[in-house]
Amino acid sequence: MAGIQDKVARLLSRERGRPALKPTRPLVLKDEVSNRRMKRGEASCVTEMSLLMACWKQHEFNNALCSSEVSAFYRCVENAQTERRNQAKNLALGQGGRLLPKQANKLLKRHPNLTREI
Repeated sequence: MAGIQDKVARLLSRERGRPALKPTRPLVLKDEVSNRRMKRGEASCVTEMSLLMACWKQHEFNNALCSSEVSAFYRCVENAQTERRNQAKNLALGQGGRLLPKQANKLLKRHPNLTREI
């Protein structure tokens, strides 16, 4: 850590003429992150849905003739929903590897950057 501090101090110093860095703001991180939503995953059960629609088109939208495709689609949707719930639980518990912006802000408020030297 001290090595980086020394390099930044050398780049900001006027020992060799003009400083290499001219920061317009202080070189410290903020004590908060932006509140962005997590990216949504891809759509699930697309193949089952397309098979179901092809069957409906083939049998003139008769549900009775496409019952196996309907049940396969509903099974896929149930599996996807349970998987999504499990991922949401893991994210809420912090097991996903990333913090939510609200959690990160709370931690940054508890442990703010030092704005002056000790």
